[in-house]
Amino acid sequence: MLGRMSTSRIRSVLLLAALACAMAACSTSSHVLIGAARPPVAVESVQVYWHAPPKYEEIATIDASSQGSLALTSQQNMDKAIARLKAEAAKVGANGILLLGVQDTQSSSIGAGGGSSSYGPGSAVGVGVGGSFALTSKVAHGIAIYVPPP
Repeated sequence: MLGRMSTSRIRSVLLLAALACAMAACSTSSHVLIGAARPPVAVESVQVYWHAPPKYEEIATIDASSQGSLALTSQQNMDKAIARLKAEAAKVGANGILLLGVQDTQSSSIGAGGGSSSYGPGSAVGVGVGGSFALTSKVAHGIAIYVPPP
């Protein structure tokens, strides 16, 4: 009986760990409040600022990635990361993002290889070849801000 309970408990722990890992892998954006959240706004109303506007209120730090998207080019990855950044900002009621930086990161790689060998009475020969390439994504960092109307 004790052995059965242990096996059941181990299965439960492994299932929870796998679920936690899967959920973490799916996370492509996040925020941390550093000010008061406001009511959510439409994503379309969120503007990206490269330089701080004259007046604004900080709401949250935000991060977003293009990981998991089917973007292939650098521009497509940038567009996806910014779109996710805007969605995260809109959730906390920000109508602006003060963009702090964008980085390239390797999200995964694909590789393949093959080999062959032959041997005879007095010798052996082996040959192998392989290759791989990296899949990259963009990671954007910013501050979700509220810019009052002029």
